[in-house]
Amino acid sequence: MKTKIALLLTFVFLGWGAATAQNEDLNTLSIMTEYAKSKNYDAAYKPFMELRERNPKYHRGIYKYGEDILEHKIENTTGAEQVAYINDMIKLWDERALHFSANTPKGEYGAKACQLMYDYRKELNKSSDELYKCFDDAYKADPKTFTNPKSLYTYFSLMVDLYDAGNKQPAELFNKYDDVVEKVESEVENYSNKLNKLIEKEDAGTALTSKDKSYKKYYESYLKAYDQISGSIDSKLGERANCENLIPLYTRDFEANKNDAVWLQRAMGKMYQKECTDDPLFVKIVEQKNTIDPDSNTAFYVGILKDKAGQSSEALKYYEQALKLETDNFKKAKLYSKIASKLKAKGSYAKARSYYREALKLNPSNGRPHLAIASMYASSANSCGDTNFNKRAVFWLAAIEAEKAGRVDPTLKSAAAQSATSYRAKAPQKSEIFSEGNAGQTINIGCWIGASVKVPTI
Repeated sequence: MKTKIALLLTFVFLGWGAATAQNEDLNTLSIMTEYAKSKNYDAAYKPFMELRERNPKYHRGIYKYGEDILEHKIENTTGAEQVAYINDMIKLWDERALHFSANTPKGEYGAKACQLMYDYRKELNKSSDELYKCFDDAYKADPKTFTNPKSLYTYFSLMVDLYDAGNKQPAELFNKYDDVVEKVESEVENYSNKLNKLIEKEDAGTALTSKDKSYKKYYESYLKAYDQISGSIDSKLGERANCENLIPLYTRDFEANKNDAVWLQRAMGKMYQKECTDDPLFVKIVEQKNTIDPDSNTAFYVGILKDKAGQSSEALKYYEQALKLETDNFKKAKLYSKIASKLKAKGSYAKARSYYREALKLNPSNGRPHLAIASMYASSANSCGDTNFNKRAVFWLAAIEAEKAGRVDPTLKSAAAQSATSYRAKAPQKSEIFSEGNAGQTINIGCWIGASVKVPTI
């Protein structure tokens, strides 16, 4: 009987002890959270560290708010103290991965740790080799969640630095460039497709909800960031990937890679991007890719070869074949734009516009086709009108088209606004509208444009 009573008391005390510990953890979490939410990070530090050490598995908030707390400490300290907080932040992410692995993507948090070390590389005495390995390991561990624009640029920038120092070979540099660029393009496609749905909703006359607006802002911010680093990545690569470097490298490696469709595709793409298409090697690579893995890309490049040979009608057949073979709408939109740009360069404005419009149907959040159409309108102003006033009215049409680019594409707001302002400055001004007495009237614009524009009221 005494034994039963003793066991009962033991269970009671254990239960009471567990409940007490849980209440203590909850209270500590609440105190830490309140301080952190009010940005009193110095006061939040003590309960954060207590709970982190006592029960690191208790709640994910330990790591969510702990990151803010340690970031504050890092930014407001120097010397050995700062280094200690930096190292503790990295340790915190490791602990998060240990206790909440399902909510701690390896690529995302690996990149965060590497970026922190890169940002404080002088304080931590980290070499480019060490930092590059850190990013490379994180990328290889989980490329799907290694998406941070800044970290993608840092990753590639370190590769270039190592190449310049003689520690990386040209093939390694170009392969890493392709890796990063393809990753950026993948993320741009992801966010563009999401943004397209909201733009299509607006174009259909449906008002966006507050949640929609929040998502739209989020998608636009990422697209802006990826657009910025895309230019920075190309600038960082610079002349290291000119034809003088690419052609000998690809010539040397062709035999070893002639049955590797990915290698052939990347070589074609790089030679096209760097305008090395006049070299016989480009023809050789395109033909080989078309032999082992014909797809939309090879059809497009065959079209380029036909264009170079002066066979425009044949080239267009291959461009159309490329469009038929491409099943991804985002990639098909890019193909439409590429073909349109080639037609625009030849002065085939009406046909180019039709291709640009097809691109816009598939990817309405890309405003560049709007700017290209606006440019063609402006170039045709002198030949599309029967009077000086009506010819210059074409610039209103160009301005309207340019403004569409800024409305749908977050990366082009400034450029689109500047273009529209420039076009409107070339259109008839208020005094001329007053002299003509046609304010509010509609002007029909002939030639290939075949559109109308309303004269502004004054």
